[in-house]
Amino acid sequence: MRSTRLVWTGFILAAVLLLSCGVGHAAGEAPSTCRHNPISDEGRIAAGDANLYLLVRGADCDAPLMLWLHGGPGGAETPLFRLYDRELENWFLVAYWDQRGAGRSYDPGADTAKLTVEQHLADLKSVINHLRARYGKRKIALAGHSWGSALGLLYAQRHPDDVSVVVGVNQFVSGLGAQQGQYEFVRSRAEALQDDRTLQRLDEIGKPPLSATGELRLQALVDRYGGLFHQRPSFAWAMIAGASRGYAAPWEIPAFIRANEISLSAMEKEIVALDLTTTVRSVKVPVVFMLGRYDRQLEARQAAEYFDVLSAPVKKMIWFEEAAHNIPFEEPERFMAVLKTVLDESAK
Repeated sequence: MRSTRLVWTGFILAAVLLLSCGVGHAAGEAPSTCRHNPISDEGRIAAGDANLYLLVRGADCDAPLMLWLHGGPGGAETPLFRLYDRELENWFLVAYWDQRGAGRSYDPGADTAKLTVEQHLADLKSVINHLRARYGKRKIALAGHSWGSALGLLYAQRHPDDVSVVVGVNQFVSGLGAQQGQYEFVRSRAEALQDDRTLQRLDEIGKPPLSATGELRLQALVDRYGGLFHQRPSFAWAMIAGASRGYAAPWEIPAFIRANEISLSAMEKEIVALDLTTTVRSVKVPVVFMLGRYDRQLEARQAAEYFDVLSAPVKKMIWFEEAAHNIPFEEPERFMAVLKTVLDESAK
């Protein structure tokens, strides 16, 4: 969800350092590239009136294919995901897609009215059709973080034949519910600690529903009390690691930040109104929720309650006891191990 903007305030330089400088070829409807191993395929695909950035990496093209759905909206996480969880590329064919209005898919001249949930779902269909045709895959595993987890479930509900499994990492349930959970968490902690300054800021922000700006201010307070990160990664290490690998594109930083801000503003009303408890009551594919025990950004208990009522042929809920809202960056080793098991099982 919108927490990606807060994550980026610390990671932005590291993230950009991890992006390769070239955009690569235009990814057209070429025949399957699975005759060539390993795969390093980078380019853009057409999706309506947009050209969307797509990176596909893997040691073995015959491995199951996983598409990473980043959070936000507008918060491309490809650089961070590859920094912390790149080992997945040794086991799977991993596709990283920058959604419309995010990261390298950002077009400053694009119509922001096109930044809608429906448009993202249509774009996702274009991406999946491309991936299935190019790599000869019958079904694709969808792994979504935060807002991306909502996108994954919404897509799987409509197109179950495209999807082998949906993995919701820090699962989104309700936009308004998330804000209410954040507000209640901050007020409870501030009162317990007699933190008058935070209580004053909370009163200034007001009660939900909030605008994107108001929610970002509220999320900063959530972060202060450990609800965004339980184990905060080293931003300095991320920057050094990125630089040591020879990737540098500092001129991209302003556009990446601007893209995130524009997406949040354009979609704020629709995201606040989105509630999967009413729109996605059942799916016809296996579902896995990965929840951070300390997540107060998207209240993990709301996701656990939603899991209980969601109908799916197979369901599994996995708790990460040392993480908050950023499981892939807080517990990367366990995250990769668990995700490997989940995807291996779905491929059987």
